[in-house]
Amino acid sequence: MSNDQTAELQERVRHAAEASSPLRLEGSGTKSTLGRAVDGEVLSLSGHTGILNYQPKELVVTARCGTPLSAIESALAEQGQMLPFEPPHFADASGGIDAGSGATLGGTIACGLSGPARPYAGSARDLVLGTRVLTGRGEVLRFGGEVMKNVAGYDISRLMTGAFGTLGVLLDISVKVLPIPTTGRTLVQTCSPAEALGRMTGWAAQPLPISATCYDGEQLWVRLSGNHGGVSAAAERIGGEAVDDAEALVFWRDRIREQGHPFFSGDAPLWRLSVPPTVAPLALPGAQLIEWSGAQRWLRSDAETEVIRAAVSSVGGHATLFRGGDRHSEVFHPIPAGLMTLHREMKRAFDPNGILNPGRLYATL
Repeated sequence: MSNDQTAELQERVRHAAEASSPLRLEGSGTKSTLGRAVDGEVLSLSGHTGILNYQPKELVVTARCGTPLSAIESALAEQGQMLPFEPPHFADASGGIDAGSGATLGGTIACGLSGPARPYAGSARDLVLGTRVLTGRGEVLRFGGEVMKNVAGYDISRLMTGAFGTLGVLLDISVKVLPIPTTGRTLVQTCSPAEALGRMTGWAAQPLPISATCYDGEQLWVRLSGNHGGVSAAAERIGGEAVDDAEALVFWRDRIREQGHPFFSGDAPLWRLSVPPTVAPLALPGAQLIEWSGAQRWLRSDAETEVIRAAVSSVGGHATLFRGGDRHSEVFHPIPAGLMTLHREMKRAFDPNGILNPGRLYATL
């Protein structure tokens, strides 16, 4: 179904701006627990739907923000293509394994979410080519385009990616797509955390067709994707026990991408730690799961925020309270004063009345 609600959304934002009334942007609600809690009248974006342009030969798709990811992925699959960054859907607030959930393109890009393939195929931000944005002033602006050569200068489209709707409403989004690999294979090795990190960083320095890695605390999982010859040669070189294709699909999609793995269950706060991949295992209380060749580490822990952030900062990383805990606290890692000043200036430029998702990123934005 295609439905253009630009005029209605623009009118709502203009009225809210005149009244300085905060708006809480919401699509299907699958990402509503991410970021800080927001108070405000709901601005529903789920009705602004439709794939506007899909050119398989040009490797680009453009869709409205409320378009379900499942609809986009189905259209791409019919042409043997995919969203390279494997965006998670998150069927419900606790994570989930329903790949057909109502997750939308707009929410995915606004939150900057990427899945297991992110280090190898690029992040959501890397693959956004252009956007049409409704600012807090009630203006509709277009940035970027539908081909890579149009992405030049200061790229506002990518600035919007991961801004959690604090700078503008993402009305339409153009994203680069890629062909689905012809062959995939998953291998499993039993090893220690230190051994797993050593192997992942070692493989990253080699020309191997790796498309995902994960250490779940006991086993190291590695996925290879590409042509048959390249995948077979890499599998022989890496070694390990081969996993059945159906089991591999469940692991990477349902358990890791959609966070249905037992690691993600429970009441303890879930932290997302971003660190240099060569950093040794972090000595923090709680359970850890390692992805992205060591660059992304998930932590389930009741430890104090200051303890976690101090440990992560000491190795040049940052820690985000991804799920659970106090959603009115600063869930994102503190940033330097100079950078915060820049953030505030950008907020004032796009949303001078501070009505769009106020406080979703940081309390003062």
